[in-house]
Amino acid sequence: MEQLRGRTALVTGASGGIGREICRRLAREGMNVVVSGRREDALAEAVAELRELGVKSEAVPIDLADLTQIDPLIERSEAALGEIDLMVNNAGVEIAGAFPSLGREELSSMVDVNLTVPMLLTHRVLPGMVERGRGHVVFISSLAGKIGTAYNEPYAATKAGLIGLNQSLRAEYNDSPVGFSVICPGFVAGDGMYQRMVDQGISSNRMLGETTREKVADKMVEAILRDKPEVVESGSPVRPLLAIGQLSPRLSERLVDRFGGNAIFRRLAEQRGPVD
Repeated sequence: MEQLRGRTALVTGASGGIGREICRRLAREGMNVVVSGRREDALAEAVAELRELGVKSEAVPIDLADLTQIDPLIERSEAALGEIDLMVNNAGVEIAGAFPSLGREELSSMVDVNLTVPMLLTHRVLPGMVERGRGHVVFISSLAGKIGTAYNEPYAATKAGLIGLNQSLRAEYNDSPVGFSVICPGFVAGDGMYQRMVDQGISSNRMLGETTREKVADKMVEAILRDKPEVVESGSPVRPLLAIGQLSPRLSERLVDRFGGNAIFRRLAEQRGPVD
């Protein structure tokens, strides 16, 4: 989509963090925004802020861990602000821990929220976008989807799934006016799990980098306007490491470990209990 002003976006996981910043950035582009998440008070604050920026905004509080809420979310969003031109799949959960220590419900819940929900939401809005001849779908993945670290298996798997989903959709709709982009942030200052890590004294280093919510949101808007397939934003020059991973996976494993990626998540996992 080359024109965002006056169009309507639906952003999941909009209660805070990256999601809240994405909503602000879209509003500055003139987009009307439906904000969705579980925390009604935070959504109400977001709506008030976005309206002050001069756009229309409505909240649709929903817990996407319940897959039966997919259709109601779309129906309520369209009833509030009209047809959805931009679908931003941002909602996600992350639990770091020794793999055997994770319960089956934790594993299945992460798969549902991080991968199944974005797939189902995209499946729901895509026909209308194609029919209207405009639209864009964004998947907020993670650098973890490209470089899986220790103690982070279900999160890495689901985020890698979003990258594959985006690639396949772009291939299938190559001649369509609908675009697809996947955004892969690294450690994001002040956001979600990484902020909880910092609060516990666990932080990134110079090699692994650290970025901001504002940079991620800016890169996302650029991806929409230019129909970019993929954006990696980590605050460090990580592309060479990704290239090494394609050419020499074993060397990439060693470098990730040497740079401290596994150690960071091991320390986080230890908060849950002993790890081997």
